[in-house]
Amino acid sequence: MQLLERNLSSSRKFCTIMMKLIVFVLLAVLIPAKYASDQQSCGYPCIPESQINQKIQEAVDSKVSSVLLKSQLICTDAFARAADAHCPSGHKATGCACGMGCGSWDIRGDTACHCQCANIDWTSARCCKVGIVG
Repeated sequence: MQLLERNLSSSRKFCTIMMKLIVFVLLAVLIPAKYASDQQSCGYPCIPESQINQKIQEAVDSKVSSVLLKSQLICTDAFARAADAHCPSGHKATGCACGMGCGSWDIRGDTACHCQCANIDWTSARCCKVGIVG
């Protein structure tokens, strides 16, 4: 009988220790997880991410708007007595015209017009760039 009581007592102590251990492990895992998730969603001081994004967007819109108000499309013509007309540095070809009634042309390398008909006497290129004034 004493042996049975000793075994029951040992079992109860073991169960008590195990329950305390389980509670400790749960607290050790759950409490830091709660604080970690709070820190990820909110910095100090706590400002929602949507408000931060809105402020950034407003600042960008303001700067972009002021730059766009100062921007201007600057265009010029380039002319050549051959099949290729090249734009000045910094300009891009936006359109071409060919002599001798030729309507077949292409833009090469973004900066040159090339007329595709044989024996072309002249080629013209419309060349543009965006510039900032003021």
